[in-house]
Amino acid sequence: MHGFERLRIFHDRADAGRALASRLGEYARRPDAIVLGLPRGGVPVAREIASALALPLDVLVVRKLGAPGQPELAVGAIAAGVVVRNPEVMRGFASDSRMIDAIAGRERVELERRERLYRAGSPPLAVAGKTVLLVDDGAATGASMRAAIAALRARHAALIVVALPTASAEACETLQRAADRVVCLQTPTSFNAVGEWYERFDQTTDREVIDLLQVGRTTPTATH
Repeated sequence: MHGFERLRIFHDRADAGRALASRLGEYARRPDAIVLGLPRGGVPVAREIASALALPLDVLVVRKLGAPGQPELAVGAIAAGVVVRNPEVMRGFASDSRMIDAIAGRERVELERRERLYRAGSPPLAVAGKTVLLVDDGAATGASMRAAIAALRARHAALIVVALPTASAEACETLQRAADRVVCLQTPTSFNAVGEWYERFDQTTDREVIDLLQVGRTTPTATH
């Protein structure tokens, strides 16, 4: 189940990560647990969780499949060869599977580029048999997170815990059916965009993701 707290505006992604870490203490220092952030904005949140819980950090690259003419509206998402579709959005745009496949083909090129860039030759953390804390900075439709969950299922993760600072109620309900556990700090009744729940919501750069991952790959030690 996801928890509910009084609605708040997070200062930035690091603040959101610290708030989430306080709800995930049971996973601290567990040898079978890892933290995966969805780039780019989920990585700063995940970094705070990994640091607080003394867990290894890695990235799981996901690409949203934007609707024609409205790239911010997800008709689906891809991750590690998995394509997840949003049927409701697809109907609204008269989208069909062939169109989605074409969009996915274009986004797969960018996904592979980011995989190479972020990892810089380092292998991904093994997820088979692991408890995975899967983190993003928020979820409006949940399409990207569902693609990430499907990719982790295919890689035989033992337990998938979705961790989100804020999300729409619909996204949380959908993710509860896909993941083993969802920890969502708040599900505002009126949810238009993730960024409205942050004071600072600057775009996370590739350089920031790389730097955060390099720090996260060192031997973790809890910050508190």
